[in-house]
Amino acid sequence: MNDEWISILMQLRERREPCVLLTLLADKGSVPRNGGTKMVVGLEQTWLTLGGGNLEFQCIAMAREMLANHAAVPRSEHFNLGARLGQCCGGMTTVLFEPLIQPQPQIIVFGAGHVGKALVSLLATLPCHITWVDERSEQFTDVPAGVKALHAEDPLDAVAAAAAQSYFIVMTHHHPRDLELAEAILKRGDYRYFGLIGSRTKRQRFEYRLAGKGINSGQLNAMRCPIGLPDVKGKLPAEIAVAIAAEIIAVYQAAS
Repeated sequence: MNDEWISILMQLRERREPCVLLTLLADKGSVPRNGGTKMVVGLEQTWLTLGGGNLEFQCIAMAREMLANHAAVPRSEHFNLGARLGQCCGGMTTVLFEPLIQPQPQIIVFGAGHVGKALVSLLATLPCHITWVDERSEQFTDVPAGVKALHAEDPLDAVAAAAAQSYFIVMTHHHPRDLELAEAILKRGDYRYFGLIGSRTKRQRFEYRLAGKGINSGQLNAMRCPIGLPDVKGKLPAEIAVAIAAEIIAVYQAAS
């Protein structure tokens, strides 16, 4: 049996990319592939094949729905390969869907100042997907490999576009912008982590203003401000970045 799928899974594991392993468990009559045939489906790519056609198309769609819903439990589906499925084989097959590998954390960093640059450079060395957002395109110098730099006229669009369970870090150059982003993130409510750079005084001011915008105490308590592990001290950009990165690592390791 072709074991290419093993090498594919090992590569995806190293990159911490989520995928679904598809296996033909049984077949009866005329089918595109024999039992034991495997295929790997990722969020954007596929590897190997179940034989093509509408069967494969539907299986890919089901696998990506599992990935989108963070499904963790395997499932099997039975297919009749007749006219209703758009195939003329006439046989029957059962496909096992096995979700594998935890997805990488989705981290959105707002602000490309000194601390933002230090933080993104550090996060880029970790197994995570990073979107770096700033209104000033000239700030995006030496963007680390794998980081998506987003020059956004309205950074609030990046909040709306983010996936559920994302990690939000707000450290822009403009306090009113920080407040707008904080309100949008807190009102979403489906984030894994939200950190806002600033002092305890800034937090108190933001809590007062956010409460006036309908944010309740439970939502405010979920906001990390000051940001970063308190035991990691220092005021240099690199020191602040280490404290924030350490806090994020602790959060996603606990979630795993």
